Amino acid sequence: MVGKTFRIAMYPWFAIGHITPFIHMANKLAQRGHKISFFLPAKTLGKVEAFNLYPDLIIFIPITVPHVEGLLIGAETTHDVPFPLHPLIMSAMDRTEPDIEAYLRELKPHFVFFDFTCWMPALTRKLGLKSVLYCIISSGTIGYLLSPARKILERGLTGLDLLKPPKGFPSSSIKLRMFEAQGLAAVTTMDYGSGISFAERHLRSFSDCDAIGFKTCKEIEGPYCEYIGNQFEKPMLYAGPVVPEPQKMVLEERREKLLSNFEANTLIFCAFGSECVLKKDQFQELVLGLELTGLPFLVALKPPMGAQKIESALPEGFQERVNGRGFVYGGWMPQQLILRHLSAMVNDCQLVLVPHIGDQIINARLMAGDLRIGVEIEKGEEDGLFTKDDVNKAVKALMDDDSELGKEIRANHAKWKEFLLATGLENSYMNDFNSWYNPQIRCKILNQCYVIA
Repeated sequence: MVGKTFRIAMYPWFAIGHITPFIHMANKLAQRGHKISFFLPAKTLGKVEAFNLYPDLIIFIPITVPHVEGLLIGAETTHDVPFPLHPLIMSAMDRTEPDIEAYLRELKPHFVFFDFTCWMPALTRKLGLKSVLYCIISSGTIGYLLSPARKILERGLTGLDLLKPPKGFPSSSIKLRMFEAQGLAAVTTMDYGSGISFAERHLRSFSDCDAIGFKTCKEIEGPYCEYIGNQFEKPMLYAGPVVPEPQKMVLEERREKLLSNFEANTLIFCAFGSECVLKKDQFQELVLGLELTGLPFLVALKPPMGAQKIESALPEGFQERVNGRGFVYGGWMPQQLILRHLSAMVNDCQLVLVPHIGDQIINARLMAGDLRIGVEIEKGEEDGLFTKDDVNKAVKALMDDDSELGKEIRANHAKWKEFLLATGLENSYMNDFNSWYNPQIRCKILNQCYVIA
């Protein structure tokens, strides 16, 4: 079976933050000769087509997203709507099941990679296919929130429940404040499309799939992945870091010129993603905190709540005070290209963490606590708000040469950077992911002798 190639279908959740990692995974699989049929919303194709490095092996199949009452005409992904309307995007995705079934009957893939479509395992079983839940959410978050040990569907879930880990959960740095626990409990139990709660949707996906895959390494998240595998009694597959290939595009001349004005490793780059919208007061505290650092900075955020343009939300006199060293943009920025520039601090991976919702909170605890590769901005215990002084303090803790915390984090970064960039690491993980030769796994998954090799 070594060297045999297979047909794979992928259907990620309609969010750019899920579609993009699936494309990176598709590239790694195509590099090994596998053929991938990639389902995605029709109007999203133009945004991600450039990431396809193997167009002869990865075929994008545009899916027409059914309209759901309450959604704006043309809304297809979570980027198109505010967070409260995400369940309607999920409902629309659920309604594509007949189209997906028709495609799968025609394509006859050996494996289907999915994440949020909890109906996929039942569909693949009906068609004689195998399903792999390729999870973009961190294993620490899944294990802490959605472990079967919590018995969420029978007992429900409250903030008090989330102040302590589920039974058998590995020792970790995850400690939630009450407001965080209450927020996570509310999101976990909310209706997340088609009358199915977020918790039930994921519990069904994890329980019914044939195997679970995470984009991670045993050395980093092994205990959490093993816990999940044991809880759901599923084979656990590690894809490794799945580092995307560098983009062939280059920075626009005006942005290259701007960044080149600053010395190497001096520029603070602040970005929260395309779906995060801050309240105006928190937006102002953030930029004022960056001003206090005295360092050059580049901010790429959506305009805060209630503001049409980001300039109108800036504090009085701010632009004049930071002229020439502070830049705030409300539009899209080529993040990967900026982070590759020598002026960006990310070259030394000094991370200031500002979690807002969902898995960001637990991810921040794991990065700042377990891995010790970043500093989380302090927030109020009761209201979860941060101040400009909190922002400045976190940056200074990383940047000051005499900061013991900064020294520790830089040392940890160097250690993990060396590990992740070690020759052969990614190939080793991808080869393992592609070669499910473990007899126990073969018995559970590959009873038709399908092997990705």
